[in-house]
Amino acid sequence: MRYKYDSLGEKVFDGFNYLALSIFAIMTILPFIYIISGSFATEAEISERTFFLIPQDFSLNAYYYIFSSNTIFRSIGISIYITVIGTLVNLAFTLTMAYALARRSLLGRNVIMNLVIFSMLFSGGMIPGYLVVKSLGLINTYSAVILPGAISAFILIITKNFFQQLPPGLEESARIDGCTDLGVLWRIVLPLSKPVIATFGLFYAVGHWNNFFSSLLYLNDHTMWPLQVLLREIVMLSQLAVGDVGNMDPNFVTPPDQSVKMAVIVVGTVPILLVYPFIQKHFAKGVLLGSIKG
Repeated sequence: MRYKYDSLGEKVFDGFNYLALSIFAIMTILPFIYIISGSFATEAEISERTFFLIPQDFSLNAYYYIFSSNTIFRSIGISIYITVIGTLVNLAFTLTMAYALARRSLLGRNVIMNLVIFSMLFSGGMIPGYLVVKSLGLINTYSAVILPGAISAFILIITKNFFQQLPPGLEESARIDGCTDLGVLWRIVLPLSKPVIATFGLFYAVGHWNNFFSSLLYLNDHTMWPLQVLLREIVMLSQLAVGDVGNMDPNFVTPPDQSVKMAVIVVGTVPILLVYPFIQKHFAKGVLLGSIKG
């Protein structure tokens, strides 16, 4: 609770904090505004003006170029599918394993935790990972994109520590009422873990949405490509067309290059940003996990 009358030093300190935070906020938001504005600008304006927030000549050429084929709508659907299913798989595996490791009575608990920590420091690498996925027959399947990263060791450890901080009396009361381990997890633990689920669910979802390397590595069929891989191809094609324009038909309309890159960023970012308002309440609590212990 603040005092009714602030001293001069407190007012100066508050003013400095407001000013510093405002500057940082402006520095953070300006690049996004520039990217959005540049996606609606012409190539000539982007070349002539170093920085602008409102385009002088409004143009949709970049978006026409991106959405000129129905392929992108299929890729958006694929990305949504991978993000939703992948996030559910991540949460199911992470929550159940974290709950088991939070039980001090679990046999071999310390050995399993050491293996989890070891996986944070060392990994097999790209080639051994590809060989494992290929030997399991997962090439050209969405399982190859989802299953190798089903559990994040970092998120698993934080979730386990959160479960250990829950009052043990709640679990004991549930067991007296006849709940099994899964019953305790489903009826007691998960309802109390909404901030954890919302926060780490968003982390997992953003990871799946932005991941293009796994799809590029494991999905050889271009009809299975998610949005990020397709957008990468669109950018590469636009650059190729601009580079070879001298050898093309004079009537050929050169696709926008810089504006396409900016439009690609907008198309790839906005859908996942729309998820945040729905989980903002729980996310604000979840980001404070581990900061206060009481």
